[in-house]
Amino acid sequence: MAKAPVLTPRADDFPRWYQDLIGKAELADNGPVRGTMVIRPYGYGLWERMQAEMDARIKETGTQNAYFPLLIPQSYLTREADHVEGFAPELAVVTHGGGKELEEPAVVRPTSEMIINEYFAKWVQSYRDLPLLINQWANVVRWELRPRLFLRTTEFLWQEGHTAHATYEDARDFAAHIHRRVYEDFMVNVLAMDVVAGRKTTRERFAGAVNTLTLEGMMGDGKALQMATSHELGQNFARAFDTTYLSKDGTQELVWQTSWGSTTRMIGALVMMHGDDDGLRVPPRLAQIQAVLLAVKGEEAVLAKVRELGDRLRAAGIRVHVDDRTDVPFGRRAVDWELKGVPVRVEIGPRDLATGTAMLARRIPGGKEPVALDSLVQLLPSVLEEDQALLLTQSLQRREAGTVETATVGEAVEAATAGRWARIPWAVLGTQGEAALAEHAVTVRCLLAEDGSVPDAEDAPGNVAVVARAY
Repeated sequence: MAKAPVLTPRADDFPRWYQDLIGKAELADNGPVRGTMVIRPYGYGLWERMQAEMDARIKETGTQNAYFPLLIPQSYLTREADHVEGFAPELAVVTHGGGKELEEPAVVRPTSEMIINEYFAKWVQSYRDLPLLINQWANVVRWELRPRLFLRTTEFLWQEGHTAHATYEDARDFAAHIHRRVYEDFMVNVLAMDVVAGRKTTRERFAGAVNTLTLEGMMGDGKALQMATSHELGQNFARAFDTTYLSKDGTQELVWQTSWGSTTRMIGALVMMHGDDDGLRVPPRLAQIQAVLLAVKGEEAVLAKVRELGDRLRAAGIRVHVDDRTDVPFGRRAVDWELKGVPVRVEIGPRDLATGTAMLARRIPGGKEPVALDSLVQLLPSVLEEDQALLLTQSLQRREAGTVETATVGEAVEAATAGRWARIPWAVLGTQGEAALAEHAVTVRCLLAEDGSVPDAEDAPGNVAVVARAY
């Protein structure tokens, strides 16, 4: 009799497969309030690795970490009209505290532009104070009507960067640097995710921004997911909060600003882009456990060998977990680690010790092969790098195979509703065509220049729109 699948097959029901995997790989559970989530240790370990990799890249730009309050006076949100209008439907408002009605309601932060600008206005006095580069790792609350774990939750974790600059050019260049050298570099080289870097249309850009740069990834079902964004805020918030500086020429000038962020939705992207019918496939450079060593039997010689090998691999810089829970059936443990997507599994039993070999199971390409025990320390680093590269290649191939060139709005809608991405000249689509797409739950994910680079302006000649259904 065929073994029943652990997960719903992706081809049968992709959303159900996603929910199955989140639960069975022990990434997260639903929280007690609708739309919230409890991130379990294995899921949080992925976020910690993401944090560490991005934090290092952010700090290389000269940005420093800080922390701002969770509660924001409601009056702050009225100072920038486009911003408050964009967030109004998602706000959570505190009206009572300490058993009394508050004199002024407090908003649970949906983002921190408002409160950070209050302090930027205090901290910036002179051109010598610029650029001011601040990042915070925090949580935010946006009341979500259709929640889905990691992808859309009422509360989620993120980092949000906020900067102030003396000139438009400096702010523009910094936003672009974060977009490509922080976010894209991290996604391609750590997450092994092929992403498209482009510019949002006016309809899709961040509320209160003058330009939004985005990274879009194709998930396993062909839908797009916005992975991270970097915004040029112009002088909108500086004007609202009177954030000025004394220039070298002795004149008072408004600062130019940026904001940028990435969230725990990247864990959802990891599941949907790299996962298969057997579970997660975690890129080796991201994995908190790159190799798990499984003792097949509880014999003392086997246990001693897996522990000794674990020490040797750790000394070689490989992140290792020794699974010596021989009171748990071996098959169950192997399936659990496969679900969790650990890149390499090394299985050692009495027969393996006798022959001086181990069974090497590679999660990303699949398959098993016997290898010499003495070769593992030298072998695993190259295996992990090969598998990292394979995931990126598969991601790129999926997007290329799932993208079509279209010449009309109708063709673009047809492609998107069939689970593909469409490329269409922006001169053909335009704002009217973009509105027509929305009637079919299809959006312009980003604009690209003719050569595939990020365009300088929405109406630049030769711009191409990337169109898809999205999460």
